[in-house]
Amino acid sequence: MLSGIRIVEICGIGPGPFCAMHLADLGADVIAVERSLPGESTPPPAGNVINRGKRSVVADLKTPEGRELVLRLIEDADALIEGMRPGVMERLGLGPDVCHARNPRLVYGRMTGWGQSGPMAQAAGHDNNYISLSGALYYNGGPVEPPSSAITVVGDIGGGALYLAIGLLSGILNARATGKGTGVDAAIVDGSAHMLQLLLATQSKGFVTGQRGDNIFDSSHFYATYRCADGHCITVGSIEPQFYALLLEKLGVAEDPRFARQWDRKRWPELHRHFAELFASRTRAEWQALLENTDVCFGPVLSPEEAARHPHNVARGVYVESEGRLQAAPAPRFDGEARKPGAIPTHGQHTAEIAAGLAQGAASVWRSSAKA
Repeated sequence: MLSGIRIVEICGIGPGPFCAMHLADLGADVIAVERSLPGESTPPPAGNVINRGKRSVVADLKTPEGRELVLRLIEDADALIEGMRPGVMERLGLGPDVCHARNPRLVYGRMTGWGQSGPMAQAAGHDNNYISLSGALYYNGGPVEPPSSAITVVGDIGGGALYLAIGLLSGILNARATGKGTGVDAAIVDGSAHMLQLLLATQSKGFVTGQRGDNIFDSSHFYATYRCADGHCITVGSIEPQFYALLLEKLGVAEDPRFARQWDRKRWPELHRHFAELFASRTRAEWQALLENTDVCFGPVLSPEEAARHPHNVARGVYVESEGRLQAAPAPRFDGEARKPGAIPTHGQHTAEIAAGLAQGAASVWRSSAKA
């Protein structure tokens, strides 16, 4: 779908590489500029799975040669991705002004936690720090235990990589219409705050009160995670009255008056305990046999390896075994067809190929000779 889109990635860690991989999954031509590995004269035998579908070139950006390689690559690129702290690319001589002088149509994508401006812009941080400051972590837990972060998902990927991706594609569309590139400041704190908009919209419906431990997402009995007899867990999300009624029927408590008033918040702690006892009486597999594929709004809590074997995910090809590794398949799919993950390059695998291409002109480096 993104055939003809050309991306130069200045490799870092976390959301920037994921964003570049996601674009490569969707058909973009991505060249990943990686650092030399100190003390290693040969590349490692296995590449980084986050580089699937990309081409890998090694360059030292602190040298004139490394800087010039990047500038030559961007001459005919649509976008650049970098994830350095604010100011680092400028000190390397590869800031937006320099790059736009080479290619005025370039979309310059910047991936950070705190953003390019603000009093915390230069501070180090990780996913849980960014989403704690943005408010996205607050409701993730009950009233007693501290909130628990979903590793890298909410911040690095949801609030970071995916917002950078849509920013880059928006910038590319604008550049093709106007001939003018732009800078994309994709900050995890911004994106993860924006992701709260749906939750904030539920305040008018009473789903969220403003206090952790007093909302359907963190204290109700009908939207919760429960432990089963075998130590595994399941989730229920029976918010709507018809789904709640079906849940009570399946659990055999439809006639129990204690469960009749679904929205009586004062009863939620007691009802949660009753549900916990019920779900602890059977194994996860037994609950799956009873509740899966119904309108109860049910799901087993699976590890990625278990998820890869679940019949629904198998039927859709959600996970794939490729190059000896378990990988999540590219998403989304178009016209019902799932894309296959690209090959995983070894570190610097395409350095010679790209150098030879640049010797013939920047345009010849790219897989598509004409922009789409």
